[in-house]
Amino acid sequence: MDELIYASAAALAQAIRAKEVSSEEVVNAYLQRIEAVNPQLNAVVQLTADAAQKQARVADAALAHGDIQGPLHGVPMTIKDSFDTADVISTGGTKGRASFIPTQDATVVARLRRAGAILLGKTNTPELTLAFETDNLIYGRTNNPYNLSRTPGGSSGGAAAIIAAGGSPLDIGSDFGGSIRLPSHFCGIAGIKPTSGRVPRTGHIISFDMGALDALQQIGPMARFVEDLVLTLPIIAGVDWHDPAIVPMPLGDPKTIALKGLRVAFHTDNGIVSPTPETAEVVRSAVKALSDKGVSVEENRPTGIERSDEMMSRLFSADGAWVRRLLEQARTTEVHPFNQWAQDTQSGVAKLTAEFVDLTRQLDSFRSAMLAFLETYDVIICPVNAYPAMSHGTLSDKFPAFSYTITYNLTGWPGAVVRGGTSPDGLPIGIQIVARPWREDVALAVAQHIETVLGGWQRPPL
Repeated sequence: MDELIYASAAALAQAIRAKEVSSEEVVNAYLQRIEAVNPQLNAVVQLTADAAQKQARVADAALAHGDIQGPLHGVPMTIKDSFDTADVISTGGTKGRASFIPTQDATVVARLRRAGAILLGKTNTPELTLAFETDNLIYGRTNNPYNLSRTPGGSSGGAAAIIAAGGSPLDIGSDFGGSIRLPSHFCGIAGIKPTSGRVPRTGHIISFDMGALDALQQIGPMARFVEDLVLTLPIIAGVDWHDPAIVPMPLGDPKTIALKGLRVAFHTDNGIVSPTPETAEVVRSAVKALSDKGVSVEENRPTGIERSDEMMSRLFSADGAWVRRLLEQARTTEVHPFNQWAQDTQSGVAKLTAEFVDLTRQLDSFRSAMLAFLETYDVIICPVNAYPAMSHGTLSDKFPAFSYTITYNLTGWPGAVVRGGTSPDGLPIGIQIVARPWREDVALAVAQHIETVLGGWQRPPL
């Protein structure tokens, strides 16, 4: 079974098309793995086993007649519970939606299904996706497969945990401050936050009604292998005529990128929180892997990057009510303690019009200064977080450590993560690869090379 559950989605798709294995065999292997590991992880919160097995048989029958639905024909997947899935409970982690069953799929889910993917189940998320630890009042807490006493991160923690443990080859995350990249780092898998405006958010618990905060959130794939990000991103990207922020921008192919011509800047410290020595060393190992390939590398960081944490904090509380509005829309009255804290923090601090306009001006100035840095460089290599996976319940004391991902929500640039090393206590350490706007192809090409040289995902002891 290991050759199936630890294979890439791309390899599974090829094996199914070549009739080396049936979709039903693959789906059953993943269902068995979920049954084995999920009691320890609490990562999959709704299982759609019967429907998945039925769809796999349909996929196999279609293939027998020469019909291939798409590039993911017969390949299983899980989906973060913040995305609507037709006829499957989709809570977004908030109690007001504990029994909510959508009538249609989110755009990204519909696109994956049309490409032939088969839903195994939904993965856990914090309430409304608004936390770096995956815990909610409906399903409880998700654990990290490399150490059950540690968090897998959030908000796509359920996705990262089950992928790392071999219970799913593919999931879709959302990223408002690091929610794809942080769990990928904590759980040692690959993920990408695309450019703001690349992938539609239609059907997500936080869609496109956030006003000044709207551009901070992006949707992207998560998998064990970079090749699966390359496979999946073109499937989910592009205008859907519902999300007004999506731009019909061509998506490049990472295979066409010549690494040797790239100019790379790297830093191990963003001036807000210094990382662990091991984290800094992993970044330097990634840089060496690129330098050995003939890539031009230079240690440098954007001027003003140290404002990231303060800028996000001010934006988060700017109107004083947006978390409350989301909870009201979900009809949630019993709120998770973190979101209650967020509401209390926001209460009474709404900015006057002149203050808010000045804040948006400062954000534009920050973005401009950051963008000027990329006139000289194609790629930035840096930590994903100052620390590897933290113990449950300790993240609230370490918010500045998350500024390494927050920076690139503020800019809207694409950022990929791939595992580059291991902490002294056996936890994964990821590397963040940031590229120019709309150059996901560059970020993924660099991530794939680093994965090849440094090893990428490693099996957890679960």
